[in-house]
Amino acid sequence: MVRIGIDVGGTFTDFVMTDVSTGALSYFKVPSSPADPSVAIEEGTREMLRIFSVQPQDVEYFGHGTTVATNMVIERTGVKTGLVTTKGFRDVLAVGRQTRPSLYDHGIQKPHPLVQRRHRVEVDERLSSNGEPLRELNEEALEAVVKELIADGVKAIAVTFLHSYRNPAHEQKARRVIQRIAPEIHVSVSYEVLPEFREFERTSTTVLNAYIAPRMQTYLDRLRTRLADVGLKVEPLTFHSNGGLMPLNTVASLPVLTCLSGPAAGVVGSAVLGAAAGISEIITFDVGGTSTDVSIISGSRLSFTSDRLVAGYPVKMPMVDIHVVGAGGGSIARLDEVGALKVGPRSAGAVPGPVAFCKGGTEVTLTDVNIVLGRLNPVALLDGRMTVDHERAAAAIEEQIGRPLGLSVEEAAYGVLRIAVANMSRAIRAVSTEHGHDPASFTLFAFGGAGPLHSVEVAQECGIKRVLVPQEPGTMCARGILLADVSRDFVRTQLLPLNKDTWSSVGQALQEMRQESDEWLAHEHISEESRRFFFHIDARYRGQTHDIRVSMNPDEDGMNEFVEAFHQAHRAQYGHDNPDYAVEIVNCRVQAVGLVAKDSESAPAQTKGEPSWSERKVYFGTGVGWRTTRVYQRASLSVGTELIGPLIIEEMSSTTVVLEGQRVSVDPSENILIQI
Repeated sequence: MVRIGIDVGGTFTDFVMTDVSTGALSYFKVPSSPADPSVAIEEGTREMLRIFSVQPQDVEYFGHGTTVATNMVIERTGVKTGLVTTKGFRDVLAVGRQTRPSLYDHGIQKPHPLVQRRHRVEVDERLSSNGEPLRELNEEALEAVVKELIADGVKAIAVTFLHSYRNPAHEQKARRVIQRIAPEIHVSVSYEVLPEFREFERTSTTVLNAYIAPRMQTYLDRLRTRLADVGLKVEPLTFHSNGGLMPLNTVASLPVLTCLSGPAAGVVGSAVLGAAAGISEIITFDVGGTSTDVSIISGSRLSFTSDRLVAGYPVKMPMVDIHVVGAGGGSIARLDEVGALKVGPRSAGAVPGPVAFCKGGTEVTLTDVNIVLGRLNPVALLDGRMTVDHERAAAAIEEQIGRPLGLSVEEAAYGVLRIAVANMSRAIRAVSTEHGHDPASFTLFAFGGAGPLHSVEVAQECGIKRVLVPQEPGTMCARGILLADVSRDFVRTQLLPLNKDTWSSVGQALQEMRQESDEWLAHEHISEESRRFFFHIDARYRGQTHDIRVSMNPDEDGMNEFVEAFHQAHRAQYGHDNPDYAVEIVNCRVQAVGLVAKDSESAPAQTKGEPSWSERKVYFGTGVGWRTTRVYQRASLSVGTELIGPLIIEEMSSTTVVLEGQRVSVDPSENILIQI
């Protein structure tokens, strides 16, 4: 029997398959199909099973990470959506928060609301801040406005009533009315999507969910059909942004949970593989075709956040804290209106792709630059399955960048590379130095198709001393999906001053949520012995605006222990605490986890002979120039191998560059360790 993990990226779709009995891993990649990601999934799955001689009925697990939800928001390709809200709150999406993403840049504009103003309608109803009905929902008025929305072509409706996180009765009634009038319309209600206070974020998240849900459902239906055509009998699971897996039925109703699906899987995998290698302090460095995604792992624990922007729209959902910049292998290099060289954030993606891929791309990308500099194989990638045109890439660099700037082809290409490295390094500093972490105390965990290609130069620029490159790093996100469990987060707003009287109410809320999460796991056919529950409380000092999440055990931790844990968490995050200040409980959270069977161990490392290598000329910058450089095949490197740069290490999914004087070794897990 085998288990399959898949990550759908903007340029490639990655596959990892593990044999349950032996622990052997197999890797595969195919170009993504942006118009319909399920096409690449079907074709890649079918081809991988054929190449590795596996029967479809032998697949016992199929998990996948997807960028479908994120891309719909970025490209504004969701459905026409309506918003039904409390009278007086029609414009909450337009008003938002009065903050500026860049205070002194007058060219930056907020994205337009996903719901046009004429599709944002009000109904007469009102709850108090405690959830008590002040005015009952006017059902006749609701029917009238819903009929107007449907007549105007709305395909999904979001319902967010004031204070519904305290009492969902009005939203429940509104959903019944809408479904009676138009059963084909998707309805997202905020008490199910995000039962938390803060009206703007709750409304934004619910609207996003409604906006993408109908087309996500279409995608999931196609995925099911295509995998059934391949012959798979297992129900697929989807990775979500908080580091776990969800069944397709949950994803269909709550697709907003998948907005950072793939990158989060890479962070989860990095924590597991890093711990196996004895490394607990990690900065993940995931460079794909369109972006660089970085995150901090400290003490083998992932960093989480509840406040993120997706294409400028707030999504208030628990998720792995990942910083994303538009710098990847497909990032386009160009001269701006004043002749300055820029790299990204616009990407050539899978279509039309880099110039060297000969798929219609005409603009120079970072991949073209690495091919021309000899860092990437100038003949073919993916173990020879994808041929590239070195001469066409060189001609494009000369015409678009070199000649206008008076530079040679290699000088122009190296300039693009240095700018891309600077952009990536800023992302590293955003999650490390800017949060009080010293990058020198971390290991850079490089993966993604282009992560190892740029890792040593980024490490040098950030003062990082060591780089770890896992096996087949270009498929790391897919591998992370094989290391994850089924999970979902439940939340309930409290807004209570912390004292002996309210502490019992907090405990009661946590136990009620535990029951709710237990019922969800049972509905998803998770056995009782595989269910786990983790409890957290968001708290703050009285008068603060934002809160801190603190882990707790409701069966053991008393109020005093929780207060001390909160002070410690505040001190760790902000450098100070205020023990004399009153503490306020904001939200109670329960994370429900269904353990998924995983491989107990990987296949033992095989004994290999001398490393096999060839040579080619590689450009290392103006101070070094072109050097005849050894190119090693990673499959030939045995555990314990030690090498000194400069050198190149090639494998199917990625290429690792090592600069002069840097030391390379292969650890017992067959990771590459580079000492900077």
